[in-house]
Amino acid sequence: MPTTAKGWGTDAPDQPLKRMTFERRDLRPNDVAIKITYAGICHSDLHTCRNDWGGTRYPVIPGHEIVGKVTAVGDEVTRHRVGETVAVGCMVDSCMECDQCLEGWEVFCRKGCVQTYNSKDYHDGTVSKGGYTDHIVVRDHFVCKVPDGMDESRVAPLLCAGITTYSPLRQYGVGPGTKMAVVGLGGLGHMAVKLGVAMGADVTMITTTPSKGQDARELGASDFIISTDAEQMKAAVTRFDFILNTIPVSHEIDGYLQLLGRSGRMVIVGALTPMPGFVGMNLIWWNRAVGGSAIGGIPETQEMLDFCAAKDIYPDIETIRMDQVNEAYERLLKNDVRYRFVIDMEQGV
Repeated sequence: MPTTAKGWGTDAPDQPLKRMTFERRDLRPNDVAIKITYAGICHSDLHTCRNDWGGTRYPVIPGHEIVGKVTAVGDEVTRHRVGETVAVGCMVDSCMECDQCLEGWEVFCRKGCVQTYNSKDYHDGTVSKGGYTDHIVVRDHFVCKVPDGMDESRVAPLLCAGITTYSPLRQYGVGPGTKMAVVGLGGLGHMAVKLGVAMGADVTMITTTPSKGQDARELGASDFIISTDAEQMKAAVTRFDFILNTIPVSHEIDGYLQLLGRSGRMVIVGALTPMPGFVGMNLIWWNRAVGGSAIGGIPETQEMLDFCAAKDIYPDIETIRMDQVNEAYERLLKNDVRYRFVIDMEQGV
């Protein structure tokens, strides 16, 4: 039978989040039911609630950084069992038949993956509701195992900020000997520093804020550069093999491209809006490249969780109650969090 879920969402872009109830579907044969214990807050949640990118289907209940306990499984499920601690990220379904799905890149499903919220279910046409809720029902393939011994209260942001930064580092072979820079020290940037250091890279933080230099060193960076300091930027020309650019808004990239050495690559993971033009010579000279990266697929997400467990890597978080979410959104707009909010669902929805 369908179950009644309690959560927080909004009916309109100019309205705060509030308590809502709705129905979760009964388990299909390949579904897993999860009691949510912790849910991370991502900037994407705020943007979707306020329809900043267009296409929001109201009422919307956000949340795609989810940790919880399995409470029931469908008849065909063999990968998970009741009582396990599990995690769900940005996707809850895909066709599982196209080349991208079969190669472990479900995010690029040819049919279009079903996102954790604000996305139409393939089977019944309902709009998915996310993790700011007491429980969720997800296709088993899209449920990851939280490794034994991990601190459940700190895992949730790994399902978005963690995989978003882990995936490009793995794709482009960041490791011992790599001279890597991270542009922007926020939710994504601080994870990129931690992961890069854990992979063996020599990591430099690039920021506009001098006071973040000490933060960067505490996270493991060996150096930091103030991007508004012309002399510091000039001294770093051709220094890096790889730059992960986490700036979340449109910005010029020429200054950062010049920091890449021969065959260096800059990967953009933050800016989703149109970017200004850049000078072609900054790519052609020194054989540089610029690209982008989304979240990884499910196999890589599980790999990331296992890596973080082995290396004892967690995001820096601030835990809040569910009823503090509107205050958290306002603080997000001011970048007033170090570096990710996590909602403790055990305190009530």
